[in-house]
Amino acid sequence: MKHFLPCVLLSFLFWQQQLSAQITTPVIKANFGVDADLRSNFFNGFLQAGNDDWFSNTVGGGGEFIIDTTGAAAILARYNSQPASRMQPFFRGMRKPQFSVVNNYMWIDGIFIRDHHGDDSTVFASGSNKNGMNPSAWSTPVSQGIPDKNDILDMYMHVRRAGKYTTDSLWLFGGVSIDNTTGNRYFDFEMYQTDIYYDHNSLRFYGYGPDAGHTAWQFDAAGNILKAGDIIFTAEYGSSSLSLLEARIWINQSSLSITPVSFNWGGSFDGASSGATYGYANISPKTAGAFYTGLQCSNNTWAGAFGVVLQNNTLATTYSAKQFMEFSVNLSKLGLDPLVIMNDACALPFRRILVKSRASTSFTAELKDFVGPFAFFRAPRAELSTNFPTLCQQGVGEIWLSNPVSTSMYTWSTTNGHIVASTVSGDTITIDQPGTYVVSQELMDSCGSVYATDTVVINQNNNCEILKYAPQNFSARLMKNSQVLLNWNCSEYAEGQYYEIERSFNGFDFYPLKKVYHTSTGTYMETDDIKGLEPPELFYRLKYRNNGGLILYSNIVKLMIRPLQDIRLSVNPNPVTSHFRMRCSLAQQAKAEVSIISSSGAVLYHTVENANAGINEWIINRNSAWTAGQYIVQVKLNEAVYRTKVIIAQ
Repeated sequence: MKHFLPCVLLSFLFWQQQLSAQITTPVIKANFGVDADLRSNFFNGFLQAGNDDWFSNTVGGGGEFIIDTTGAAAILARYNSQPASRMQPFFRGMRKPQFSVVNNYMWIDGIFIRDHHGDDSTVFASGSNKNGMNPSAWSTPVSQGIPDKNDILDMYMHVRRAGKYTTDSLWLFGGVSIDNTTGNRYFDFEMYQTDIYYDHNSLRFYGYGPDAGHTAWQFDAAGNILKAGDIIFTAEYGSSSLSLLEARIWINQSSLSITPVSFNWGGSFDGASSGATYGYANISPKTAGAFYTGLQCSNNTWAGAFGVVLQNNTLATTYSAKQFMEFSVNLSKLGLDPLVIMNDACALPFRRILVKSRASTSFTAELKDFVGPFAFFRAPRAELSTNFPTLCQQGVGEIWLSNPVSTSMYTWSTTNGHIVASTVSGDTITIDQPGTYVVSQELMDSCGSVYATDTVVINQNNNCEILKYAPQNFSARLMKNSQVLLNWNCSEYAEGQYYEIERSFNGFDFYPLKKVYHTSTGTYMETDDIKGLEPPELFYRLKYRNNGGLILYSNIVKLMIRPLQDIRLSVNPNPVTSHFRMRCSLAQQAKAEVSIISSSGAVLYHTVENANAGINEWIINRNSAWTAGQYIVQVKLNEAVYRTKVIIAQ
């Protein structure tokens, strides 16, 4: 049995007052275990049902794990069979949709990132790269080795509320693992308001803020916050414990003359140089008491579902003592909760995170390694689907959300159609007229501000009739022995009519599997043998044909067959003005066919790229012929096709 080695947390020294923020034992905050261990239902060295954590390694218990471990077994198997693959970075998001309520706790977002190891391509060049500088001035080499005590192996981040309501305390949990466990180690978790990104081709940072490369917090004369800006948490781990955790915000130095309502100034201010107009000022809570915790792991602590790859490319399943470091911060108590600072629980406190290591305790010490920047607080944006792109006269059809989030509120509207309902909220509507239908998404039902919208246009077919024989409740389920069970039912029966089961690898291009004649009312059950098929997902639909040749399609059912670890596709910024970055994360090398397709189906851009295992990123410049509107970015890998939307702005 593992015995937990407690680590000591050093208290803050605050300007004007001394606040005890010290917690010297493992704790559970917002039902998340902060004990320098990665296992749910395991706390302080013992099995304990109920608490959440990064991963799961025990059976039973009501605690949940945060990080999506899809494909973990395949990654570990490849690590063993192909040791060179251990050098490849990858990331995994949260296993639940952002802003989901799980066991009465609101999970806002979470991420795990495995960085480059050894000869690193995401490091700061030797020299004078420091906190407080404009990111445009940071220098990065093509590739460079760094000291093992500065080499970040993996990093973790999770934000949740201590309940299911927006008024519950907002907690941030962070973790980092490194190679060397001796001596002092120094880290920064820097959080940006803008979509800052790192371009591997030019070795430069772009998309940073307007105030000397950051976004400054702004206050009125009474100390109320008018605008939130960038944040940084700086942590210092000594040879035996976490010895300092400090919060800073980016401000104009003149703001130090104002007394903030939400927090106190801590007495330090550091910019790019002495006398800088902008810089990071440290802050402290208005009230005394613990608002942060932090610990280091003991020897032989489980290293998680993906193991840990050391700088020398050795794969380990457990951490050495002090190799994994974990901390938590109560953002509400510190005054950084949007509900506290802006009276808006639906505002997002930051957009991207950059994790860095430093050479020494000084906030302006030389920067060494970095991970990111990576997006955070990105809830799924509303996307509509329908099986009635063309509506029959006097017919009805359904429009639904393909990616609903339980905590989001969806409101429907139409300018020239008709919704058959007394209310226009929820994830599905029934319509009985052609027209344009729009859904608006609020992240939480108390927000009142629109986070995303999507639109679908339904046309009318004057040459069809209402189909009372249409299939209902079509579903698909993966069974044992590689069999897919397909179910549907019908309430009317007509001789000679039939259903045709269709299958697709991408959700767009379907081909027929088998014909099922319409012989009775009630439930229909069929199976599809998928032995020998290895796509990450399959799509099914029913095609109904009557004696007169009239055709109707059922809803499309998506079925996960194997882990979708091959690709994570994203576009940023979106909407696009001049250019955008397309990023995808692959489990192995592949030829990637990249296309941009207009709403009319025209291919406006096409290229074939050599994609490497890990994170790939390409910059695509907007063509002057691409007018404002919605486009599809498509990536084809072998037989699998992945798509995402992009909006071209005026």
